[in-house]
Order: sequence, then structure tokens, then C-alpha cells
Amino acid sequence: MSATNPLVTAHVIQDVLDPFTPTIPLRIAYNNKLLLASAELKPSAVVSKPRVDVGGNDMRAFYTLVLIDPDAPSPSHPSLREYLHWMVTDIPETTSVNFGQELVFYERPDPRSGIHRLVFVLFRQLGRGTVFAPEMRHNFNCRSFARQYHLSVATATYFNCQREGGSGGRRFREE
Repeated sequence: MSATNPLVTAHVIQDVLDPFTPTIPLRIAYNNKLLLASAELKPSAVVSKPRVDVGGNDMRAFYTLVLIDPDAPSPSHPSLREYLHWMVTDIPETTSVNFGQELVFYERPDPRSGIHRLVFVLFRQLGRGTVFAPEMRHNFNCRSFARQYHLSVATATYFNCQREGGSGGRRFREE
């Protein structure tokens, strides 16, 4: 992993993952717009789950996708790190996430303070039906999850998200 890698620059490699070598292409699109690493997306752009396509050509290989927020509830006090927004398992290589099992339903990112990194991690599974959902969304840990289920990181990417100006703020009553 080079220092110019966005995952290194944003400290995703360190806070969430150990250095790894990507082994498969991953294509993520919100509202038909391709997600590029380190993109800035507003909460209104990530209300619905994205379309995710896994590359490769081995139909016997299966993957788990997670979307986590290592900055929850705020980057200065990430006491809920890593908050799990989504988990899909048993995704066959060469297909979209639609063919996997959604074990933790998509919960849209909606940061209240600061800029949050939302990280997609694609893990290669040992086989179908070998990964299970955690009991809670908060304090998920990618490293211990990978150890528990003998997963290897196939690839990862992230985007930045922060509260939209003017929305979700204080409302003042008209006198």
C-alpha cells in the first residue's frame, strides 16, 4: 500500500484495516453515479442502498460486504466505532450484491457532527453460509470479524459524508 493510496491517506488502513493487496474489482454506484474513493457524498445521496458489483470470474468464490462508519458518533469521539451500516454475505463472484444474503439491512449514513468516513470492505469467505451477523451494529470490528470467520480482505473503498447545511439543524419557532 503506497502513501498515495486514499485508504492510507484517510487512515482507513490503520483505523479499520491492516495493509492488504486488492484481489478483485468492486464497483459501487449510488443513484447510478459511480463511487470514487474519497468522494464527498451528502446524506441525501446515500438514502437508498447502492448498487454493488463484484468482478472476477470464479462462481465458486463467495464474499461478504460491510459498510462501516469508524467515526460514529463523531470523529473526535468515535465511541461507537465501527458502526455497521450494512452487511451482505454469500455474494457470488461475478455478480451484484443483490444475489447475496442481506444479514444486516442497509441503514443510511446520517452523520450529526464532523466529516465521517464510510468504508466499504469486501471480504472473501471460505464458502457459502460461513458468515453470520453480529448481535449489534455499534462497535463492530472488521479485524476481529475477519479473524472470527477466517475472511481475507479482497478490496475496500470509502467516501466522506457530513451533515447537509441547513437540514437537520435547529428549527426556530415563529413568534
